[in-house]
Amino acid sequence: MKNQKIVITGASDGIGYVCANILAGQGAEVILVGRNREKCAAAVETIKRATETDTITFEIADLSLLREVRALAEGIAAAHGHIDVLLNNAGAFTKSRRQTDEGLEHTFALNHMAYFVLTDLLLPRLRAAQQGRIINVASGVHRRGRINFDDLQGQRNYAGWPAYCHSKLMNVMFTHVLARRLEGTSVTANSLHPGFVASKFGHNNKGIASLVLRLAQTLMAISPEAGAKTSVYLATSPDLATTSGRYFEKCREVAAAPQSLDETAQERLWQISEEVAASIP
Repeated sequence: MKNQKIVITGASDGIGYVCANILAGQGAEVILVGRNREKCAAAVETIKRATETDTITFEIADLSLLREVRALAEGIAAAHGHIDVLLNNAGAFTKSRRQTDEGLEHTFALNHMAYFVLTDLLLPRLRAAQQGRIINVASGVHRRGRINFDDLQGQRNYAGWPAYCHSKLMNVMFTHVLARRLEGTSVTANSLHPGFVASKFGHNNKGIASLVLRLAQTLMAISPEAGAKTSVYLATSPDLATTSGRYFEKCREVAAAPQSLDETAQERLWQISEEVAASIP
């Protein structure tokens, strides 16, 4: 991975942080993306000390806001002639429905639209790499997801956990369409399930939902180090140089949910995503 340039979103803690630490230790130039400047700066300094390297920097962006996603992409593109790996890792579970100040439902904006827009804007830099890789962190709960195109952002019927499952299904569907559009290029796109990880996932919620999730993480979750393995595998394995449009769990390709393979629905989601992105200045 020496001299590889890697962008990792949601990397100030959790599995994103572990991925950044591992890849920087292997010689990659890592651009860590997070919302909190203090947390990002601390993460970068810790990784520098641990890896004895200074090839790690950070960028600040609230990825639930498309204007900040665009500013992030513009800054990265201006500073780097190519990107070898884009690891779309940032995401959240939000129990109660809330809208961003751009008018999008938060889960949809952060978990899906950020992947869609950031990937699109960085594609020229990924194409400039010898072999670009796009890695979308989805989840096994995409199998519970269903896409209601008549209420995509839960305006009429919202429940936090189903909304999260739907957004992870969108990640897998987006990856399939993206891979088709990248056929014949040197850029690949794959998605993955990291496992149920003991991280700060879901801790933004209050009440019983947060307590139940924290208890489950204590009793059943794997470590962030274990959760990072599949992402690192997809970023580094030479065996995957031409593998695209696949879904992985535990560093193995597995079948994605049947509903994620509906090409008509995939293309409709892509079209709507383009329209949503175009509607936000």
